[in-house]
Amino acid sequence: MGAERELGWLRRSVDLAVRNVADGGGPFGALVARGDEVVATGANRVTADLDPTAHAEVVAIRAACRALGDFSLAGCVLVSSCEPCPLCLSAALWARVERVVYAADRHDAAAVGFDDGVFHDLLARPRETWDLAVLRVPTEVDSAPFDAWRAHQGRVDY
Repeated sequence: MGAERELGWLRRSVDLAVRNVADGGGPFGALVARGDEVVATGANRVTADLDPTAHAEVVAIRAACRALGDFSLAGCVLVSSCEPCPLCLSAALWARVERVVYAADRHDAAAVGFDDGVFHDLLARPRETWDLAVLRVPTEVDSAPFDAWRAHQGRVDY
């Protein structure tokens, strides 16, 4: 039963992606499910929202968190029409989803111009070899936000 359910979710995520293309968006769709229930769906909104982080998986994760009233999606499954890029995998990790399943892979996406292989490759290299400079510049107040966090009585650990 579980495999059939996931196949249905995969088909639904692909349908979301196809509809999104028809609506002028990118060819990606995703959903978040818990148990037998689809909690939320998402489609690529990068160009529609002028937001480079509005990938289908991120949109679905945000909607699922709102729907469930929690920043944790523990016990949920992220289902995507395509293999998630590093951004989306990071979002899934932060959301603590239980599993990620996808239909097409990164090579299928690259064949039509969505090549995130450069990001997969970049993250495997030492930072000093990146074209993007990522530098630590120490200050005398570096730890102030963490000191405030540690001392805050009402903090919500995550």
